[in-house]
Amino acid sequence: MSPVSRARKIAAQPTAPSLNGVFKDVLRDFSALGADPGAFDVELLASEVLGQWWDLPLEEDQEPLGFELIAFAQRKITPGAAALLAALRGVAETPEERDAAAEALAVVLGRGIPEPEWAAAVGEVKVGECWRTGDVYGDEASLLCVFSRGELEHGLLALLDFADGGRVRDLVVIDEPREVLAEMREQATTEPELVLLSQVEPAEAHRLLADGLAATDVLEEPDVSEDYARFHAIALTWCRSLPDPAPAPETPEWAEETREAVVEEFVAQSGIEDTGAARALARLLVDHGCAAEPSAPLRVGPEKLARFLELVLDGEFELDPDHQDALAPVLLAWTTWAAARAGLGEQAVVTLVDAVTEYLDEYATDDSALDAYLDGSEELEDPAELAEALDRRMFAVPSLSTVIGDEEVDLEPTDPEQRRLLVIGEHPEYHESLASDTFDGAPRVRLELKTALVDQLWENEPPEAWAAASRLRENGLEREEILDQLVDVLAGQLQETGPDRLDYDVDGYRKALDQVN
Repeated sequence: MSPVSRARKIAAQPTAPSLNGVFKDVLRDFSALGADPGAFDVELLASEVLGQWWDLPLEEDQEPLGFELIAFAQRKITPGAAALLAALRGVAETPEERDAAAEALAVVLGRGIPEPEWAAAVGEVKVGECWRTGDVYGDEASLLCVFSRGELEHGLLALLDFADGGRVRDLVVIDEPREVLAEMREQATTEPELVLLSQVEPAEAHRLLADGLAATDVLEEPDVSEDYARFHAIALTWCRSLPDPAPAPETPEWAEETREAVVEEFVAQSGIEDTGAARALARLLVDHGCAAEPSAPLRVGPEKLARFLELVLDGEFELDPDHQDALAPVLLAWTTWAAARAGLGEQAVVTLVDAVTEYLDEYATDDSALDAYLDGSEELEDPAELAEALDRRMFAVPSLSTVIGDEEVDLEPTDPEQRRLLVIGEHPEYHESLASDTFDGAPRVRLELKTALVDQLWENEPPEAWAAASRLRENGLEREEILDQLVDVLAGQLQETGPDRLDYDVDGYRKALDQVN
């Protein structure tokens, strides 16, 4: 979405080191508004000013910059200060800032500066029609709200991402909302099986906007367009003219038995082979739907399913080889089953399946963790041997990234030195000592032995190490417990073979591993 407005953008200003310089520039901008600007131009300028530090992190107990700007303007006896404070009285984002601006404006006016003629019109708009257009799946929608002053209309257009909790990803203020509405109608007419258009009650539009903005504003890295910050304050201002938000629909949490019942229904109706992997993946899809979209856990769309695959690629879900093999057929079966369950049309289903197939192709060819774990295993042609190699290496090195110091790094486990860093990364309590070369004694020996054990498991040499680890895992021990026990076995075979040099009896070590249960 590209904004269309009559007011110019303000170049981004630094918030440091000179706030006074920034605030002086703001006053100059308001002084340059002219004798009779439109209320919209004033609102947009104020919104652009506030947007410059919309996502600026504040130190503990630091006052928001809006209050500092208000206090700065209150100390000035100029028409620009009165114009700024009159604008912030209507457009500032919080009630506290609007009250502070009103009080500061009264101080400035008390010094003989006249109140701007447009001041009473700021923030006062009449609500018109609200429309929503989006994909038939429900992944995202554009919400258009029309506002007017006299004969002049403006529109607020918000992009809602329902695959990410309904949050707002983009905001645009437009000059010709009727032209945009005509485009929305044309798109829905041209692609009726893929695009839906409906009129929305203003109270419901208020709920969608308020909830979407709130969901975005709490994110540390919100991933929004530049226009989002620019129009954020004006969006909140106009929203206050809408009726109170409609109540959100109830979204009761799905109980365990409900989730399992859906899995049963899927296996029975989809035609997928009833295997443990199929059921486990179906349950992951149910749980993902409940977490990502509690109001519609079984809704399917290209974005929602793409994000599920992203979580798989990012290691959010730990999949063994059986699950990896079953992922594509299960996801495609889930797609068609859930689409039919939702009553999607034929074209919509075909388009969705094509999109998911493309995602799966990308997933299969992605330079992912599987490539790293199976590197050097090309000579293994037996699927069972490949599966065993993958299981063993993923046990030895469960993650391909780690935090060293304050930095997160991605590493290559086939490189012994980088594999060692992955082991060190599991022990942040030693990082400071390692960095200062003060790490010595029993803890250092223990860490070196764990690194050696991980190398053995990775290379499967000696094979008795993995055999022992497998037995312990079958007995219910966790990974760290298993590694600790095997490190004890390795430590028991250590021998001094020279000054500051330790080695171990390989034959004795193998025999000791055989005794591990």
